[in-house]
Amino acid sequence: MKVIAINGSPHKEGNTYHAIRMVLEELEKEGIETEIITIGNKPIRSCIGCGRCFKEKGRCHAFPDDGLNEAIEKIYQADGLLLGSPVHYCGVTGAMKCFCDRLFYVASATDDMLRHKVGAAVTAVRRAGGVPALDILFKYLQYPEMMIATSTYWPVVYGMLPGEAEQDDEGVDVLHTLGRNMAWMLKMRAEGVAYEPEYQKKRRMNFIR
Repeated sequence: MKVIAINGSPHKEGNTYHAIRMVLEELEKEGIETEIITIGNKPIRSCIGCGRCFKEKGRCHAFPDDGLNEAIEKIYQADGLLLGSPVHYCGVTGAMKCFCDRLFYVASATDDMLRHKVGAAVTAVRRAGGVPALDILFKYLQYPEMMIATSTYWPVVYGMLPGEAEQDDEGVDVLHTLGRNMAWMLKMRAEGVAYEPEYQKKRRMNFIR
């Protein structure tokens, strides 16, 4: 089993990285392979709604050279996905927003790409806005029918300078619990202890007549 973590911070080893590592440590203890892909310091383009990913499925054809498609290949092969972002103006970073918009649009065009895989999200913040940013990430995980791992509280850690998140004792406990719960869900999924519901094809409706 493998989990891909997306680091939406422009700082490769800032507090978002430390938050991600807290979760991944628990996965690795259970023998689950992990990989962090840092995208916050890359020029990720915004989705232009061309719709080509619905015709030529599995990748973004509008901007094939900004790293998204390479990440898609790894995510498609993985069993779980962890999204992590610092908080910018009560939201996620611009790179993270652009990345997720295109990733999950490609996923919606490829019905089984993320369906019933295990997803989780974390945010790192200096003071306020951690929960609103977290909610943005949760919305992405919900759309393709991912199974979302939870913890004893919302997975937000506090800190300003790199590594200060490690001093947030409650946040540290929450993220380690999240990692253990994610590992448990991944193993249950691998065991196949229940039948998988039939996929319901989405029907799109425009309310303007």
